Amino acid sequence: MIDITKLTSNLYRDALGCWLSGSKTELSYPEEGNSTCYAVEDDSFWFQHRNRCITEVVKSLPPTGPLFDVGGGNGVVAAALERAGQEVVLIEPGAEGARNALRRGVRTVISATLEQAGFADGTLPAIGLFDVLEHIGDDEGFLRGLRQKLQVGGKLFLTVPAFGSLWSAEDDDAGHFRRYTLDLLSHRLGQAGFAVDYRTYMFWFLPAPVLVSRTVPTLLGLRKPPELDQTRREHNRPRGWKGRMLDRILGWELRMIRNRRRVPFGGSCLVAAHRVR
Repeated sequence: MIDITKLTSNLYRDALGCWLSGSKTELSYPEEGNSTCYAVEDDSFWFQHRNRCITEVVKSLPPTGPLFDVGGGNGVVAAALERAGQEVVLIEPGAEGARNALRRGVRTVISATLEQAGFADGTLPAIGLFDVLEHIGDDEGFLRGLRQKLQVGGKLFLTVPAFGSLWSAEDDDAGHFRRYTLDLLSHRLGQAGFAVDYRTYMFWFLPAPVLVSRTVPTLLGLRKPPELDQTRREHNRPRGWKGRMLDRILGWELRMIRNRRRVPFGGSCLVAAHRVR
């Protein structure tokens, strides 16, 4: 297990084994967000495929040490990376998300922001930012802050939702500030002092259903906040021939990413970069 005390003196460990800073921060994320995600993540084709894609990219561009999963929520990505052999430190300011990550078996969990954790500049070998950047108002400033914490050459792995044209009530409810294209995200990273090593879209089949079921109803004022049962239905793998077709689509996409080829379109962006200065 990673010895946090060698990296920072700002944290203390509670009886459950979670590292705490003693400070609280306002977040652009709904209070019930982690509990809703925790209820669907393990059975969700979306979360599980995202895990597999992230894991393949991290394996193909391996960090020199632990990956610090910033804003890692319930630990669904951290747990998958640990199963694949990657050391992970989960940093999640939401207390419920941090507790859920411990329940999921993530070994090292910090309930704080990266700033509150107090890591020295230039010390972290890798950072993960999985569907977090869209919650940050000043995304470029935030990326500059991450760059300062990374070692020169340190890795940054991140995912974000794609295409502002797909904006819907779900983005408003989730506390998003924006959706991205690969070009916009690459530009933000370049301005913040990163070089992009690999970039691709994911979930190439999702923009059309999102447009029909979320974006257009939002524009017409018909979209209501989803209930948990509806969220489960949207995330469950369909049965029968639809499920088999989905498996083939996701399998093709995963092979593209495993071979470091770019999927040209999709509902999410996946990028790997490194600090250049």
